[in-house]
Amino acid sequence: MSSEWDKLEETRDVMESAIAQSMVIYGVTPSVGRIYGVLYFAGEPMSIDEIKVQVAMSKASVSNGLRELQETEMVTKVWKKGERKDHFIAEKDFLRNFINYFVKKIRQERNLLMKAAEQTKPALQEMTETTDDETVRETARRDLELIQEAQDYLDWTTRFANTLESREMLEYIPPTKKK
Repeated sequence: MSSEWDKLEETRDVMESAIAQSMVIYGVTPSVGRIYGVLYFAGEPMSIDEIKVQVAMSKASVSNGLRELQETEMVTKVWKKGERKDHFIAEKDFLRNFINYFVKKIRQERNLLMKAAEQTKPALQEMTETTDDETVRETARRDLELIQEAQDYLDWTTRFANTLESREMLEYIPPTKKK
């Protein structure tokens, strides 16, 4: 290999590592981030075996990482003519990746907390109506208020996710245009 090619590979390694490290901020493991980084700079779709070589991971780990990336639509499985193996490409639009990831996380949070609220509110409401213990009654009332505040927050995050997903949010904070 030429020294220019070595230099090119070195610059890619730096960027792939930075992408992997930045994804850790969002709760993605460095190895999954590395898979995304490799696919981001790949000139053509890559098979699991090709990715495995690039990231120095087991085939099972690469497969699990790809599945995780597919769930957030950061990676897509594609068909490559003349090949039987699955191939993968990265979604290169960081804004789209950001939106898909956060909308998914916001909805996961909402589902988790709303389910808990639905399970606990009736018991707390009953306590406020039936207990003879004034301290229990007041604590149950306060807990109901806190749950309502949490539900108000979750309603707001749902509206926020909807404006992200519809891209309406971009009318207020437009992305920088390419020059």
